Amino acid sequence: MKDMGDNFVPWNKGKIVGRKAPLRLRDIWAIRVRLQLHGSCRELALFNLAIDSKLRACDLLSLRVQDICHGQTIAARATVLQRKTRRPVCFEITSLTRDAVATWLSAQRVGANTFLFPSRIRQAGHLSTRQYSRIVHRWVSEVGLDGSAYGTHSLRRTKAALIYRRTKNLRAVQLLLGHTKLESTVRYLGIEVDDALEMAEQTEA
Repeated sequence: MKDMGDNFVPWNKGKIVGRKAPLRLRDIWAIRVRLQLHGSCRELALFNLAIDSKLRACDLLSLRVQDICHGQTIAARATVLQRKTRRPVCFEITSLTRDAVATWLSAQRVGANTFLFPSRIRQAGHLSTRQYSRIVHRWVSEVGLDGSAYGTHSLRRTKAALIYRRTKNLRAVQLLLGHTKLESTVRYLGIEVDDALEMAEQTEA
């Protein structure tokens, strides 16, 4: 086995690894307002749809116009096939998101089979997961959050975490995330730990 020596530095030293934190409600609005003020219609549509859809980055970026539009109308609900599980998942598209997507699409020349978020670097194809990751890192950093604590999965987890906190309905969150097992949803949200800590904080010794 190769001797790493005294100068070896672990790759994860000083980095936050594991589950990325979901955004809080005030963080969502801070990013949303900043994007509105900057007139970033593409990024506002991307951000809002990421929050609503709760999709993995690969599925979000693979969306085509026809996946969420019926003719010229943006649907209130959509269903897509997840790449990882090959199972369909449904999600809502709120009026706020529909308005943002409509504004973005009105500025583009797009067909039904066009990627919703095409790459600006390549001639064909959609925004890459690496580009998306950089965009998300910039969003959170610009509103004063620690960029190392958040990532693209933060957006997938955000609405699911908010729904669970309000309803405690694990089954609903499981369906919305497209998980096949309830245990996966429990691990994904980290709710056993969070709930235990919350109970501990509310209990006086």
